[in-house]
Amino acid sequence: MTGPVIVQIAEIEVTSSLVRTPVGDFPLSGSIWQVTDHWFAQRSTPAWAKVLAVVGICVTAGLSLFLLLYKEQIPQGTVHVTVTSGTRQYVARVPIRRESDAAAINQQVNYVRSLAAL
Repeated sequence: MTGPVIVQIAEIEVTSSLVRTPVGDFPLSGSIWQVTDHWFAQRSTPAWAKVLAVVGICVTAGLSLFLLLYKEQIPQGTVHVTVTSGTRQYVARVPIRRESDAAAINQQVNYVRSLAAL
């Protein structure tokens, strides 16, 4: 028995002594963790601004088209978390929906790194 899951990063589960992945279990002690960002922020006009611009054309005769200039940043892509133990390796690809998701994943991996160093 390995104990309860302490941290879960995508499909990777970390217990007090093991790293569980879909391809098998690795020992936590001595495992190496890497995080690689593969995401970017795309700028686009939100749907609410498009709707208000179309509806507002009837009321303000074109002034509402300035709403189409409003842009918001939408993160797209993934963060890759790689765990290596000996000759075995596994990569989890975690989709990003907000910029704070990438920071949270980095914090989780840093915590697991500290556990692996014990």
